[in-house]
This record gives sequence, structure tokens and C-alpha cells, in this order.
Amino acid sequence: MRSNRPTVADLLAMKGKRQLTKIRVFTMEEVEAAARAGIEILSVTPELILDPQFRDAAPDCFVIPGSLNSSYALKDDVLRDAFQFIRASADAVYCAASLEIIRALRAEGVPVCGHSGLIPARATWTGGYRAVGRTAESAMLVWNQVKALEEAGAFAAEIEVVPPEVAAAISARTSLFMISMGAGGGCDAQYLFSIDILGSHRGHYPRHSKVYRDFAAEYDRLQQERIAAFGEFRADVRSGAYPEPKHVVGITPEEFGRFMDGLPA
Repeated sequence: MRSNRPTVADLLAMKGKRQLTKIRVFTMEEVEAAARAGIEILSVTPELILDPQFRDAAPDCFVIPGSLNSSYALKDDVLRDAFQFIRASADAVYCAASLEIIRALRAEGVPVCGHSGLIPARATWTGGYRAVGRTAESAMLVWNQVKALEEAGAFAAEIEVVPPEVAAAISARTSLFMISMGAGGGCDAQYLFSIDILGSHRGHYPRHSKVYRDFAAEYDRLQQERIAAFGEFRADVRSGAYPEPKHVVGITPEEFGRFMDGLPA
């Protein structure tokens, strides 16, 4: 069947024309839901892209697999994983490792999405998990990150927790497809995590997240239902209510009699 999923060239041709959507998904159910909702770009775990059923669930999504903790990695390991992902139908790879590694990927024809602004694995260099680019000097650091990624051969970059004015100015001046995570609406795509969109955890929600559902409450309700069901099972076993005749197989009296006759007295 013909695939309608966009190529790198398609994404770059859409730069500056309209914003696309990107979600980080963690389960095959989320992959299918995002695809059916029309989300154009998926960030996925290595395990998902390597699942043989993945493209059945998301035939038309542009997919960028990668580990979120890939800032520190050996070049050979990154190249090996990238080739494996591309063979498994990835459209690009996420890489926040060194510019040398990004150049090596580009030399092999692997499309790379880099990272700028707040880079979680390197947050210590920019003051921890906080906004980047709120001073002229810090904003210039983000600009230099983006230009370095461009020079190294990346085709796209996430720009995370940067003032919208700064992100928009950078996006307008780079050839990279810029993906905003908490960096305003002046980029080429908006990026959120499924766990934040779905409200599926009780932990910290970033400022840039928007919660559309309350899955955590539903999970709490289901957990109480689990406890109740397990308790009812235990009570049935203790009272003799389980198992009932319908839960077991039968044997005719004649066959049972023959069996008993064969047992030692």
C-alpha cells in the first residue's frame, strides 16, 4: 500500500508555512492514537520503532526514534543504532551527541534532528532545568547551537524552553526545521509528551505542557477496581464460591469409576 508519510524534503518545504504537531509516545496504543488523530511527527523509543507492528499502527507519520539520554554516546554505538532504526522504517534519528557524531550520521545519509536551548542531559552547563535564552548572551548561545547543528548537517532541531521571541527569530534565520518545546508558536512544529497531554502521572508538569485528559484519576480508579477484584477472588476461594462447575472440565461417572479402580487402595 502506498504510504503518504512526509519525507525530510516535505518537512523542509513546509517550513514557515504552517505548524505541524509532534508527540513523544511510549506505547503502541499511543502510536495508533496519535496516527489516527493526524499527528504528523512522532518521537518514539527504540523499542517501538523496532516492533514489526509499528508501521501498521502509524503508516503515515514521520518518525524520529532515539533515546532521550543520548547526549553522551560513542560514535560507533550511535551509528549502529541509527542504521538499525532506519532499516526498521525510521525517517530520521534524534541525536543530542557531539557535532562530530552528527557529521558522521549526515555523511552516511542519515537525517538528524538535534537539540538546542535546554538540553536535559547537558542542563548543568546552562544552569539546570530552567529556561535558556533570557539574556542576550544566553540567547546568542542558543543561536550558536542552532547554527552549529546546521553546519554539522542536521535537518531539524528541537528548541526547548526558550523565549518565544528568541525562538521565532532563530527559526526565521535558519534552514533547520525548528521544533518548539516550550519555545512559543514561531517555529515549524509544536512538541509535547503523551504523558503530559493525557495527564497520566502525578509528577511535575512542565510549564509548557497542556493537560487535555486526566488519565491519572482513571488509573487510580482502575487500581481500586483491581484491588477489589483480587479481594473478591480471594474471598470466593475461601468460601468455595470459586471454582463453580462451569469453570472446570467434566468426566463421566463410568470413566471416573474406571480411574478409581486403577488407583491403589
